[in-house]
Amino acid sequence: MPELPEVETTRRGIAPLVTGKTIARVVVRVPSLRWPVPADLARTLVGQTVLAVERRAKYLLLRCSGGHLIIHLGMTGHLRPVLAGAPARKHDHIDLEFTDGSCLRFHDPRRFGAFLWTPDDPHLHPLLVELGPEPFAVEMDGAYLHRRSRRRRAAVKPFIMDQSVVVGIGNIYASEALFRAGIHPGAEAGRLSLPRYERLAWAIREVLDQAIAAGGTTIRDFANTEGNPGYFALQLQVYGREGETCPHCDRPIKTERLGGRSTYYCSHCQKK
Repeated sequence: MPELPEVETTRRGIAPLVTGKTIARVVVRVPSLRWPVPADLARTLVGQTVLAVERRAKYLLLRCSGGHLIIHLGMTGHLRPVLAGAPARKHDHIDLEFTDGSCLRFHDPRRFGAFLWTPDDPHLHPLLVELGPEPFAVEMDGAYLHRRSRRRRAAVKPFIMDQSVVVGIGNIYASEALFRAGIHPGAEAGRLSLPRYERLAWAIREVLDQAIAAGGTTIRDFANTEGNPGYFALQLQVYGREGETCPHCDRPIKTERLGGRSTYYCSHCQKK
């Protein structure tokens, strides 16, 4: 699934392509995505000008002259620029055609993505209103994580993946951040000290920042708006490396199921 770095990479890719442009036509070939595409979406969007492309957690927000288009890429979705009227491929579900002849096309083989509209503040939308702070927000520091974790008996990895605690930390980046912080993913969240959470907050920001700079991580079929893969996979230190040697101590990387997800770690470098 595209995680925060992949979504931010997409945002940066499409922003200069659509900002300031006016929507001339909307083609909805398959309305049955994760949530049904509103039946009146095409009529609503025609004539709207895209003022900005923003991101909240893993959602893209196209701020238009009359509201916000909320886009989620789902498990396998991506957006790419094409010419209006270009032949559609299999799984090309939605086109936003602009008055200058350009087009933004949504491709989603598994149809877990979403195209929704709100005329109101998108941050009050039911899908966004309960979300925690962004990982780069000033308030998302070690003290915040320490405070939110008190009396939590859950393991720290699912704790930081809880989108009501902090957004955008998926399975890949949770494993990588915990490795950089030297924290075992199975450590009880409520028992970790403030200094350890300070190091974890730093590691979360560092790993996400580096992943964004590398264009995200290619797991399965993520590609950016130009069709290129993300290259952070080349920098992964533990994720997907079961049995390979730890880059710090040369002991083998281990894996186990935690919170229903594959979890990678070094039992020597990461402590409970």
